[in-house]
Amino acid sequence: MNSKDGIPPAGAFGQLDQMWFRLRSSEQNSSLTGGCSLRLQFLESHLLLIPVSGRGWITVDGKYGELRAGAAFVCLPGQLIEACLDGSDEPNIYILRFDVFSQRNLPVQPGRISSTEPQLPFSLEGETAMSSTVTYSKHCEAITASLGSTDPLQQLLAQSRFYELLYSLLSDVRQSEPDDTDTIMERVKAYIEQHYHEELSITLLAGEAGISVRHFIRLFKHKYGLSAIEYLTEYRIRQARSLMLPHSNYELKDIAAYVGYKDVPYFRRKFKQITGVAPATFMRNAKLKIVAYHGSLIGALLTLNIIPCAAPADHPWTEYYRRKYETDAVLPLAQDDAIRIQQLASLRPDYILGLEQTLSPAMQQQLQELAPTSLVPRLQMDWRTELSFIGQSLGKSEEAAAWLGTYERKAETVRAELDYKLTRGKLLIARISGQTLTVLSNRSLAEVFYDDLHFIPAPLVNRKLSRQTLTLAELKSADADKLLLIVDGDAASQAIWSEIQHQELWKLPDPAGYSRVELLPPFPWTEYTPFTQELILDLAPSLWRNRI
Repeated sequence: MNSKDGIPPAGAFGQLDQMWFRLRSSEQNSSLTGGCSLRLQFLESHLLLIPVSGRGWITVDGKYGELRAGAAFVCLPGQLIEACLDGSDEPNIYILRFDVFSQRNLPVQPGRISSTEPQLPFSLEGETAMSSTVTYSKHCEAITASLGSTDPLQQLLAQSRFYELLYSLLSDVRQSEPDDTDTIMERVKAYIEQHYHEELSITLLAGEAGISVRHFIRLFKHKYGLSAIEYLTEYRIRQARSLMLPHSNYELKDIAAYVGYKDVPYFRRKFKQITGVAPATFMRNAKLKIVAYHGSLIGALLTLNIIPCAAPADHPWTEYYRRKYETDAVLPLAQDDAIRIQQLASLRPDYILGLEQTLSPAMQQQLQELAPTSLVPRLQMDWRTELSFIGQSLGKSEEAAAWLGTYERKAETVRAELDYKLTRGKLLIARISGQTLTVLSNRSLAEVFYDDLHFIPAPLVNRKLSRQTLTLAELKSADADKLLLIVDGDAASQAIWSEIQHQELWKLPDPAGYSRVELLPPFPWTEYTPFTQELILDLAPSLWRNRI
């Protein structure tokens, strides 16, 4: 995530007269370290972060970004975020939560998908530059003081001052907007995502980009690995799938019209082309009650467009899809197996998905008596094989194959986007957990970077080992050009990380001129599921954009 992510699509300023904003809360937080108030959470509203001092990081739906003074950060409702500021230089940040509302004023027929959207995405997303940290700090200080008052007039003043802050933010964006090719393509892609339900043509999109049709076709294909119309089709089908999930009750013709297709047979063909199954089959399968007995299986189910009817209550993805798909029809499973059996007996599911090595024969038998049960032998499978196995077990082999095909195309696109010099450098991926420094040589991050993106492992990486540890001395002499490091939040892990930071070796740029060390938080990067693998793939291009 960088400054270009904060550029609004063409026409975004023209839509402001159709929006109104409501500030929910404003707080000044100078302790986003240790007991950070922005630990992993799912946003119910828009979030605006304004760092006044200090540096840190933020992850949004798995994508890593930098927090720093001089740059605001906007997150949208439904996103999964986590953030932390460095403990040095008296870190200070303002956290503002707000809603964006609009009324399209179109007629709504009973039973049809509503054209009213009570919550709209803001014109900005991601990082965007601020002209003056002092000015924004004063804005936030005044807003926070007024909003905290019990006087209704002061609270009204806080809302007014928030509009002033938004005006300053959007004005800075307009004045600093660059015109490089990447930014133009990002702007058009964002335009597609905001107007996908309308009639869009190559001529119209090229006009939004301000370039010729022929030049636009070439640039978009080069940037994203597929044409603008292909991207529009995939995005429309992705939106259609979210309207076919069990919590919704829309007719196919209404879904097709909502996502931009007047011709229902054409919509059916495109849907099957993208997902591998017909819409009717997808909608029928979506109504099946499928249990994820273990939280680590949720990632595979999400890629197959399955929201479990029951899943472990303590797994973060459980709350993620509850927020994302606005469904409360998810039974949180207790930790105790005996209680779980009672819960499932009342639920009467259609299928149960579990991990073979974690269940005793007696427990496997109990589950089979409740519903058809598929047990995944995870230790014998990589994530691709596991997804195919689960797809076959649940009658979703075509969906699994379609998703895997999309993943491979995305990996090819990301490989082409990455700097060749960067991928030729020797990469070491490791995790600091307590007193232990472990090399991540296989699965998860390692598979994406080494296998899918063709990064070169550092010489000491032994990919045949399931667990390889290092001392700090071995790390220092590891002959690695790049270190991708996960650091746990406990004091021992942070102490080792602090020691590594002070080693001169890691302060130098790598051979391609980029920073040598990149830092990630533990979750979800060590989870081994198709959903997480795709998050890592999306993350990769943003890790090494800043040169020293």
